[in-house]
Amino acid sequence: MKELIRTNDAVILSFAESLLKDAGILTMVADQSMSVLEGSLGLLPRRLLVEGDRAEEARLILQDAGLDAELLA
Repeated sequence: MKELIRTNDAVILSFAESLLKDAGILTMVADQSMSVLEGSLGLLPRRLLVEGDRAEEARLILQDAGLDAELLA
């Protein structure tokens, strides 16, 4: 799994996850439970992970959707 996005913004995370799911790319949101435990103060970002062999395809889909500023280098 490769990390593509690290954010506190649940809307961006949900949007990205939906786009990738529609493309048939397996995703996982890491640190979601930790974020809930800290009381949703926004201190701990969640990470969007994708299948390693489809990471570049996922990156292109997210860039086309205007999320290129959110992508990790």
